[in-house]
Amino acid sequence: MIANRIGVDLGGTKIEAAVVHGESEVLWRERVATPHGDYDATVRAVVYLVDRLAVDCGLSAGTPVGIGAPGSRSPVTGLQRNSNSTCLNGRPFSEDLARALRRKVRLANDANCFALAESIAGAARDAEVVFGVILGTGVGGGVVIHRAAREGRNGVGGEFGHGQQQGLAGEALAEGRPHAPRACYCGQVDCREQYIAGSAVEREFLQRTGRALLLPQIEAAALAGDEEARATIARWANRVAISLGDVVNTLDPDCIVLGGGASNLRAATELVPAQVAHYTFGDSCTTPIVRASLGDSAGVIGAAWLW
Repeated sequence: MIANRIGVDLGGTKIEAAVVHGESEVLWRERVATPHGDYDATVRAVVYLVDRLAVDCGLSAGTPVGIGAPGSRSPVTGLQRNSNSTCLNGRPFSEDLARALRRKVRLANDANCFALAESIAGAARDAEVVFGVILGTGVGGGVVIHRAAREGRNGVGGEFGHGQQQGLAGEALAEGRPHAPRACYCGQVDCREQYIAGSAVEREFLQRTGRALLLPQIEAAALAGDEEARATIARWANRVAISLGDVVNTLDPDCIVLGGGASNLRAATELVPAQVAHYTFGDSCTTPIVRASLGDSAGVIGAAWLW
């Protein structure tokens, strides 16, 4: 077992590096702003952080680095793809980092790192099969089996946000309106990300009411008796439940962990779990659906555990 592990969490606004001891003890961490739209500067920022932590913590040149980043590495071309940090797309990011760092590098999707961390040291600790969902500005997912993240043959395992959201036609019919499909940046229509991401809920509320509220404000309004806000939260919970029902029917994990800003809604744990059973093929659904417990440490902890 590696005593100390190096993890890097590369996000759209910040890059964080950490030294992780044991399962989850963070011995050293530092963040820098992500260079916007600058590939070479992004590589240099990662090198700067890793070099600093290696000196400060006395880590050998042989200590490998795990990196969580948006998107994934194509198993066909070796190039990064599907990243919302678009400067990474079409570039041999993993190879360039390994060369610049002069260390072995493993790169994984940031949602996979989140799920891995929660399965090892977080809310799904000791569950054998874990599905992690990030409900934030976007929607991501990761599959962990026996404490190992599973990317799959095509490198897209757990891409929860870009399956089609089900139930939309029936929802529209119940409201007496036609369903208007939503285009997704990935090129498909009606992806889950366009309906259950926090940012999507805020956009829909604005379109329906003319009021620009953030997600916590929408929930506060719902709890205060605002009917439009209440209906918005109820729609969101039902959509998430439908989507998680698909996960249970396909993977049947031992635990589902919810992360990202929208997971902090009361509805995430008070409404969603009870509704998932309705969309599960069987007479019951006992799958625990829990809120993540590691906070913003999950990314670097999961990245460190790629080794």
